[in-house]
Amino acid sequence: MRLFVGLGNLGTRYAGNRHNIGFMALDAIARRHRAAPWRRKFQGDCTEAVVGSERVLLLKPLTFMNESGRAVAEAQRFYKIPLEDVVVFHDELDLAPAKLRVKKGGGNAGHNGLRSITAQCGNEYWRARLGIGHPGDKALVHAYVLNDFAKAEMPWVEDLCDAMADAADLMAAGEDARFQNKVHLAMAGRGWDEVKRVGEKPA
Repeated sequence: MRLFVGLGNLGTRYAGNRHNIGFMALDAIARRHRAAPWRRKFQGDCTEAVVGSERVLLLKPLTFMNESGRAVAEAQRFYKIPLEDVVVFHDELDLAPAKLRVKKGGGNAGHNGLRSITAQCGNEYWRARLGIGHPGDKALVHAYVLNDFAKAEMPWVEDLCDAMADAADLMAAGEDARFQNKVHLAMAGRGWDEVKRVGEKPA
């Protein structure tokens, strides 16, 4: 079994935030792969789906971002899922909007959700880094990630989540490079090669 984790904050107040794109990604994967209804377990919302040929547990921690590791550790222990079979979908300030990069291990880049997971579980899990861009000033970061995506940004957000859902079977099979490349090609094909912070397609 694989464990796909989407990071975000609980509640309608945060639902459209840039910080919640991990939740959005998991919702898209669950829809595309006909997951069972979400249920409350492991301090989060979780469901199961067959993604490609792999059984995958989808988990959205509801502990708030800073304590995400508690939910991940509980699910991981219950199913005895190795850390290298855990994939965390999260927002990434240091990546251009609409971009995806996948890596195993590495630093947490100030992301409190990742910091919590690393503290509770270890560091060698997969990160699916979903670019949201940077506001340009460190002092603006907190407000930026906890604000909703602008209306102009939503088309690329939805396209990115759909592209990841389409390619999720590759990530479930451990083919991270092919997963990343398929998503990149899908986004390029939809015209999202270079996205400005407000989400506009290049002219």
